[in-house]
Amino acid sequence: MFNNIIYFIVVLLIYNVSFPDSPPEDFLTVSLGPLVLSWIVFAFYCARVFGRLFQRIREGEESEGILTDRYQRLNVRLSVLAIFLFTLAVHFFNLKQWLSLIPGFRQFSVLQGILGLAVFFFYLCTIWYVAHPAYRAIFRVGISRGSFILSQLRFNLPILFPWLILSFVYDLLALSPWPGINAVMNSVYGQMVFFAVFIILLMAVLPKFIQSWWGCKPLPSSEKADLLRLFLAENGFKYRGLLTWPIFEGRMLTAGIMGIVPRYRYILVADSLLKALSADELKAVLAHEMGHVRYRHLFFYILFFIGFMVLSFGLADISIYLAFLWPGLMDLIAGGEARSASIFYLIISLPMLISLLVYFRFVMGFFMRHFERQADLYSAAVMGTPIFTIRSLETIAFLSGKSRDIPNWHHFSIRERVAYLKRAYQEPDLLRRHNRAVFILFLIYLVCIAGLAYLFNWGPVKRYTTYAVIEQAIRRELTKEPQNVELYLSLATVYQQMGKEREALRIYEQIIRLDPYRAAALNNLAWLLATASDRDLRDPDRAVELAKRAVTLERSPGFLDTLAEAYFVNGCLEDAIKTIKEALATATENMGYYERQLKRFEKGGAGH
Repeated sequence: MFNNIIYFIVVLLIYNVSFPDSPPEDFLTVSLGPLVLSWIVFAFYCARVFGRLFQRIREGEESEGILTDRYQRLNVRLSVLAIFLFTLAVHFFNLKQWLSLIPGFRQFSVLQGILGLAVFFFYLCTIWYVAHPAYRAIFRVGISRGSFILSQLRFNLPILFPWLILSFVYDLLALSPWPGINAVMNSVYGQMVFFAVFIILLMAVLPKFIQSWWGCKPLPSSEKADLLRLFLAENGFKYRGLLTWPIFEGRMLTAGIMGIVPRYRYILVADSLLKALSADELKAVLAHEMGHVRYRHLFFYILFFIGFMVLSFGLADISIYLAFLWPGLMDLIAGGEARSASIFYLIISLPMLISLLVYFRFVMGFFMRHFERQADLYSAAVMGTPIFTIRSLETIAFLSGKSRDIPNWHHFSIRERVAYLKRAYQEPDLLRRHNRAVFILFLIYLVCIAGLAYLFNWGPVKRYTTYAVIEQAIRRELTKEPQNVELYLSLATVYQQMGKEREALRIYEQIIRLDPYRAAALNNLAWLLATASDRDLRDPDRAVELAKRAVTLERSPGFLDTLAEAYFVNGCLEDAIKTIKEALATATENMGYYERQLKRFEKGGAGH
């Protein structure tokens, strides 16, 4: 399921960065023909690779663990191929543009998204259809092909429930007649706060609907069921219901827990697991799920998603800025063709896609593996011995055909988990040490994510790339108008904001040669000569001369402030105080700044 969460995030990102504003340039048949042909080739390839796997299963030359690993790897490979074909459908076969022509779909992005995702699900259903014989043979279940595909759909669709509800709310807010709401939603702060609050509230109540969607029912009364309920009560565990999990007709050997608040918290246990494990082993499984709640792992998962969301806002902007610095990409959209623009947006989304995969696969995956280890150790502590947790892991691995030696990105291998549990038996303080290590690592993660969020959204990285884009745009215009003083003035201002003082000084000098009466250039150069961080660039005497010329041309508060600063750095304190008082008297804004300047001058040079 965790793999599919990443797949759907990638698919939604690819779909949302497409360029749907203009109508399709081709006929429907021109887009539909390659789309159908690509699916036929995909279906043939899926049938071929799963056919080979099924042949190996029948020959029985490889162990079940290896075959299970091959099955999982094939699913991953074909799912990635499905994402690639979906990308072609969106960016080359005009899928989103055709969907936007359906009445009402342009106003409601959620409707476009549902049909767009239906195409991706069609590719996934193709995989599941041809994978069914291999699945039955490896996992030794008698589930029919139709039930297998339906179970996959029922299992995976809840992943999209948060996106579906969030998109619907966004569409409603976009149609709101109140401009204040739209202004808040279009700001970075507004979107972050809205997304964070909404997703937390949604995750709190969503399990209620998911368990109904999966068709979960209260666990029927039996000796095992009564012992499990008693076990939960004895440990003071708060939950809403202990339910059967009928996914894949209840034949999947699994258990799980949903809900960050007790009122909407459900423990799910598949029928096959109830039959396969003893009462004590089932208690160990429940204790493992209790461990996830004890250490608030479900809440941490929400924080991981919010963390990526905060990063993604800045990454998206920076990707666009960097694209503008690459002339080759700008040429793609210069002609105004929708397909070229779509390719442009696909290219600029690549940093987002790479960061998404790295973040979830390696950063979140790292914590997920150690969260599972925390839950294992907690289970052993609750049971008083790791033996029942070990038995449950070994039984599940054996009956499900999983290899004991092969890990995945969100779980350590069974062998590693068992070995660590055996260490817990020999080292009683292992749980405490592991909890402390996870806590410290999470604090490091929070510091890193907060730092990156600041750099990408508000810090020097975003500011520098913004100015770099402006610089590039100005330079392009200067190639067309090399004598345009306003463009040079803008370029010098950008250099000054970027801290490129030497380049700014050179441009200001060039402006004054072109137009000796350009007051803004005289003022800005005077300020730079008076206050440059590079002291080799300072020239206090010339700063006074230039500032006086600027004030003669325009006696504004800002120019008077520059003259006062120039007097100040030359040691002419009386002139500096007199001039800044005049600026303060004529100013209508930034009063606090001029008052601070006056106090600084009156103190006689603190900081100089």
